[in-house]
Amino acid sequence: MAYFTKLEDNIVTEVIAISDDVCGMPTLTFPDTDSAGRAYIANGLKLAGTFAQTSIDGLFRGCYAGIGYTFNPLLGQYGEYLPPTVEPEPTADDYTVQPEPVIEAP
Repeated sequence: MAYFTKLEDNIVTEVIAISDDVCGMPTLTFPDTDSAGRAYIANGLKLAGTFAQTSIDGLFRGCYAGIGYTFNPLLGQYGEYLPPTVEPEPTADDYTVQPEPVIEAP
């Protein structure tokens, strides 16, 4: 299987799988499979939007992309996927810790 992400403003909103043979595998390799797969998605599946191939084993474009990942076309030779950043959850200390009062000597 070959995996392609649907991108909206370079954010992955969907991941689809298509058969290797429609991408020309094993005869073709990346980046040629990317072009063949995008052509099949547009003309064969008739799906609109921007799609880009992702690698299940991370051999190209940095890592396997999931929903919420960002595609940066300026990284690497063919662009790379970046995982979403997660903000740390606030803890009780974030709300209850008060600064120590400053007591000046007389």
